[in-house]
Amino acid sequence: MNFTAVYLIERFFYRILEFLRHWYIKSIRIYSNFVINCFESMDRVFAWKITAKNVFKPLYGDYSVVGYVFGFLFRVVRLAITTAIYACVFIIAVLLYIIWLLLPPFLLYKTFTS
Repeated sequence: MNFTAVYLIERFFYRILEFLRHWYIKSIRIYSNFVINCFESMDRVFAWKITAKNVFKPLYGDYSVVGYVFGFLFRVVRLAITTAIYACVFIIAVLLYIIWLLLPPFLLYKTFTS
């Protein structure tokens, strides 16, 4: 009888610790892989690195002054817009993960205060 009570108490705390490990430790790996995959798919569209590498090259191979000026301006604007989009996606991803982290304490709080 005594062994059964000890076993049940041990399993109770084990399941709580296993839930916390799953919720807080394993979820960061899964979520970070998801966010990185989103950034990689966005980079196929926006090509930030390629645009930054070619910022001082003329647009469409036009080596006149106009080609250099327009190439620089268009690429700088594209880099600024792309950076803003990446920053917004990153901020949204961080906020969603913070909500994910705070969900269990919030639910415990609502359970015990209501």
